[in-house]
Amino acid sequence: MPALAREVAADNSTGRLVRPFTLTGGRTRPSRADFTLITTLTAVDPPPVRAPRPQPEQARILRRCAEPIAVAELAAHLDLPVSVVVIMLCDLLEAGLITAHPPHPVSPRSPDLDLLQKVRDSLGRL
Repeated sequence: MPALAREVAADNSTGRLVRPFTLTGGRTRPSRADFTLITTLTAVDPPPVRAPRPQPEQARILRRCAEPIAVAELAAHLDLPVSVVVIMLCDLLEAGLITAHPPHPVSPRSPDLDLLQKVRDSLGRL
């Protein structure tokens, strides 16, 4: 079976009717750099009055974002590449339909060298 026929058959068997690049309007790069894999997303409730009506895939994202969810987890639930999801998230953020919460920074404190030494010694005894 030719590669294209296998791809179409795979899409038909999973129920996906739209190719991922059509979900982004052919865009391959996000318009913002706000999103990492662990950025937490939440849908705005109630949505802004002047917000555009979301497309079907965007509506799926908004339903998943009713509770806080990470970008990577959202992409997994939607069965879409992270890059595609991030482009759609940029659109939703710019429309005011979601909020994005960056991960908390790691404490700048220096590591406990005594603890690290004990761990190294214990691993060496194994």
